[in-house]
Amino acid sequence: MSVKPTPRVRVPTQAKPGELIEIKTLISHEMESGQRKDASGKIVPRKIINTFTAQFNGKTVFEAEWNPAISANPYQSFFYKASESGEFAFLWKDDDGSVYESKQKLTVA
Repeated sequence: MSVKPTPRVRVPTQAKPGELIEIKTLISHEMESGQRKDASGKIVPRKIINTFTAQFNGKTVFEAEWNPAISANPYQSFFYKASESGEFAFLWKDDDGSVYESKQKLTVA
């Protein structure tokens, strides 16, 4: 039995207008490539997070497509130029249609 994927996100709570901030994300996920066989010789079905999206105030600011070669517990970081206060929504989409989400607020002052 696998463990439910758990997202973790690090976003500064505050930034100055125009400041470039680094956002770090990680999701605990086994990322099965679909290329391994189980003990009985059957192929273990592919199950990976295939899309990561970051939105700020409802607008997509970063998106990545992941493929079977991505490691387990994938880490993604990116930079964002802070211009207004609001909320980030981070979405990880799995092969089986599952969506995992995390939200973080950012205050720009």
